[in-house]
Amino acid sequence: MARPMSYKRPKNLKKTLLRLGHYLGGHKLAMAAVAVLVVVSSGANIMGTYLLKPVINRFIVPGDLEGLLRAVVMMGIMYGLGALATLGYNQIMVRTAQQVVAQIRRDLFTHTQTLPLQYFDARTHGELMSHFTNDVDAVTEALNNSFAMLIQSFVMVTGTIVMLVVLDWRLSIIVIAFLLVMLAVILYSGRRSKAYYTSQQANLADLNGFVEEMVAGQKVEKVFHHEEADFQEFCRRNEALRQSGTRAFRYSGMMIPTVVSLSYFNYALSACIGGMFVLGGLTDLGSLSSYLVYVRQSAMPMNQFTQQSNFLMNALSGAERIFDMMDVQSEVDQGDVTLVQVRRGADGALEPCQGYTGEFAWRCPTGEGAELVPLRGDVRFHDVTFSYVPGRPVLRGVSLYAKPGQKIAFVGSTGAGKTTIINLITRFYEVEEGSITYDGIDLRRIRKADLRRSLSVVVQDTHLFTGTVADNIRYGRLDATDEEVRQAAVLANADSFIRRLPHGYDTVLTGDGDNLSQGQRQLIAIARAAVARPPVFILDEATSSIDTRTEKLIERGLDTLMEGRTVFVIAHRLSTVRNANAIMVVEQGEIMERGDHQELLDQRGRYFQLYTGQAQLS
Repeated sequence: MARPMSYKRPKNLKKTLLRLGHYLGGHKLAMAAVAVLVVVSSGANIMGTYLLKPVINRFIVPGDLEGLLRAVVMMGIMYGLGALATLGYNQIMVRTAQQVVAQIRRDLFTHTQTLPLQYFDARTHGELMSHFTNDVDAVTEALNNSFAMLIQSFVMVTGTIVMLVVLDWRLSIIVIAFLLVMLAVILYSGRRSKAYYTSQQANLADLNGFVEEMVAGQKVEKVFHHEEADFQEFCRRNEALRQSGTRAFRYSGMMIPTVVSLSYFNYALSACIGGMFVLGGLTDLGSLSSYLVYVRQSAMPMNQFTQQSNFLMNALSGAERIFDMMDVQSEVDQGDVTLVQVRRGADGALEPCQGYTGEFAWRCPTGEGAELVPLRGDVRFHDVTFSYVPGRPVLRGVSLYAKPGQKIAFVGSTGAGKTTIINLITRFYEVEEGSITYDGIDLRRIRKADLRRSLSVVVQDTHLFTGTVADNIRYGRLDATDEEVRQAAVLANADSFIRRLPHGYDTVLTGDGDNLSQGQRQLIAIARAAVARPPVFILDEATSSIDTRTEKLIERGLDTLMEGRTVFVIAHRLSTVRNANAIMVVEQGEIMERGDHQELLDQRGRYFQLYTGQAQLS
């Protein structure tokens, strides 16, 4: 018997069943075939046992060997059909379950890609991944086993009780009484052990999280000589897990021997009383033989039904969490302005074209068709206010502009609102008050996919995907050729170290590029942005993990790359923003100072204090 599951009953069972039924609805014939084959399999088992009665009474007792052989053949055919039915419904159910789960997983992933960034910011990676792993696995397990097993157990329990009553209603009173006692034991033990299993799972998660932290932080632990204290903490958590596990297995372990003992006692009592009935002429030997086999197998389907009900509830709880995530509203996008490649016609007018020309335009629908507005990279904030948490604004009335081809730098303390400005330009978040225009077009009119296609962002926390170095660079533009990938790497000053890797550009990166240094990972990220050839660049602490010598080499390459393009830079190293056309000093959600490097030094304000070391960024 499987251990009781630690599950939470779905909050809305009916809704969850309907949603799951929607996925199963595309496989109605397969599910109907499974139900029929399960009934055939269970029916063959039940009827095969009942046939013991005529076999004993008509052939064994009279000594009819020829009739006995015919009866055995008939029973063999019946059990063979039952076995074929079992094989059939198992194969159909496995194939159907995998198709349904694949569709659920596909829909979940598709919807996940449409969710707004704030949804991911508010949840841990583990919480999100649990929907694709634990919850999907629970649904898979239930569809593979529980659906057919529940039908089979129900048919077996119902059929067995009916046949017991048919064979001898007087003995059935004893059996039914024992079955009720067994059910009470199963429910009581399951309820108690479930509570302790829940506690055990919580303690196990707590212990695993602690061990993971200690393994990841071995250097810090050893530097501060914290081994003994961490060992004591491990022992405390380990002891809590031991106690909850002991209590959980105490009840679940008691369930099996108790039910088995009750079933043996029930069998022995039924055999003794039934034997007296045979001797007294109240029943025949064949009926008693069939009856005792039914008694022997009566406990198993009841146990299975209880356990599969738990598995099913666990699966429905997981399905509910999956469907709840699917019900989260997708990122809203009502933009109607799109980005198109253009070229100059013979008359100098812009016209859409295929292939890369280096020129882009916004296609703005009008009442009479569409207007092409050249993409120049003119970004302007108009009295913008924004807050992540209502009532606690991060930006307060921010107004700024970046003319085409300008390099705009943001400096300021951590949490001042610099990255928030970038998040609003990319429309990861929406403006609360005020507006942002891009080439004179309200940012909210531009479709998000087209807006982000016009941008290339390099962030401080570099993320590399599993694949070759070339694949990671090409992620910026999937149709980039090998030569374009190499040129982007040269521009980012990454070509030299890439060529020294074991397989050069074909070196496979795994684990977010763990086999590279942080600086090398960031160089690849810059190359990825470079290969996209966007009109607007955003560098969010892009060179924070690179030494100053490499940084100067990259800056020379980026200067060539950024020529004619609008660039937004967030930097802690003030030396990297000296050549910016405009530097914005952001503090507490407001722009305190603005101007170029020399102008800000002449103002002798916050920037002057930071640059001369009289103040520090925090």
